[in-house]
Amino acid sequence: MSAVPDRASVRTIRPARRELDVTVRVPGSKSITNRALLLAALASGSSTLRDALAADDTLAFAAGLRSLGFAVDEDAAGGWHVQGAAGRIPAAEADVNCAEAGTAARFLLAAGAAGEGRYRLDAAPQLRRRPLAQLLEALRAQGARTEPPDAEGLPLTLEARGLTGGSLRLPGDTSSQFISALLMAAPLGHAPLELAVDGLVSRPYVDMTLAMMAQFGVEAERRGHERFRVAPGVYSGRDYAVEPDASTASYFFAAAAVTGGRVKVLGLRREGCLQGDIRFLDVLEAMGCSVSDEPDGVVVAGRGTPAGLTADMSDISDTFMTLAAVAPFASSPVTITGIANVRLKESDRIAAMESNLRRLGVKTASGPHFLRVYPGTPTGGRIDPHGDHRIAMSFAVLGLRARGVVVEDPGCVSKTCPDFFELWTALEQGTA
Repeated sequence: MSAVPDRASVRTIRPARRELDVTVRVPGSKSITNRALLLAALASGSSTLRDALAADDTLAFAAGLRSLGFAVDEDAAGGWHVQGAAGRIPAAEADVNCAEAGTAARFLLAAGAAGEGRYRLDAAPQLRRRPLAQLLEALRAQGARTEPPDAEGLPLTLEARGLTGGSLRLPGDTSSQFISALLMAAPLGHAPLELAVDGLVSRPYVDMTLAMMAQFGVEAERRGHERFRVAPGVYSGRDYAVEPDASTASYFFAAAAVTGGRVKVLGLRREGCLQGDIRFLDVLEAMGCSVSDEPDGVVVAGRGTPAGLTADMSDISDTFMTLAAVAPFASSPVTITGIANVRLKESDRIAAMESNLRRLGVKTASGPHFLRVYPGTPTGGRIDPHGDHRIAMSFAVLGLRARGVVVEDPGCVSKTCPDFFELWTALEQGTA
């Protein structure tokens, strides 16, 4: 893996020198990599994960699996080899540090509850602040115990006795990761899980989970959008290719929108993509960009000034910050709705985007579930990403048009894309 940038440094974004004509290859999807790691570990037989992401969150996830006794090895070619344990959690006792990886905290907690043992889970301060109460209540309803008994987040000790299955109902408006965690662990249960979800946010991530469960050999039954049934079963190991990360690709696609240039991201296709964030391309099309599939990737070309719009991004909320970085250059205000849950992510993302945009002289308005950005001429200034990788990467987009944008703590991008600013250099220079 490439060296992690110095978290104490800053990164000055250089405006694009000329109309862009750039081709890039972004790393593998974090969401797919971590789901594939878990499914492979729970499977019967061995798996090879090709083109997987090696970044802070995936490394933390793999380390968590090793703590639970699974054999997970990274190879020099950017892949992982996983020896499955056929539905068992090998360790009877373990200390699991989830670092800053939300997927590790949610997915490993549910998988651990399906085992038989005592597991202590902790995380970095940032992740300790993120909610887990709804998932913990669901696991306790299936027989798990926690210390403290009413724990709502990390750190905690999980006393696992296997999952009983049965009927569960929980709200889905906090995190789709809770639903994905329960679904992936459900085949290890003693009886089928009947799961009803009220108000599911980020539905494409649950769609991804169900599709990948099927790829690893376990079909879940879906009844409508928010009812699921998963019977006991065993996943099967396989050779698995990880798609490029569509969330990371959104910054490069947005670069074409703000500069009027052309950017191709290799390896992505709109048709058949598992990742919901590929639908950020629909937003760029609605703003007037040209989007086309080519045999080796997706191309976005900017066409003059982007159009303002109102976009419900409840299903693709990880890309709302990318849109907010394009918005100052639009012909009319951009209103982003359906994003209440992003206030509980790595940072309060609405507040962090708004405060940083205002630092650059951009007028904004916000509410509990929306952000509105008005057209303007951003000035230079220092961006505080609040330790949030997506905020740092979003303001790199804005910096292609506004001179003097300086991103503090650029090393925070190592969470999902350690080489981001090295890849970004090609956009600043305008050709690749």
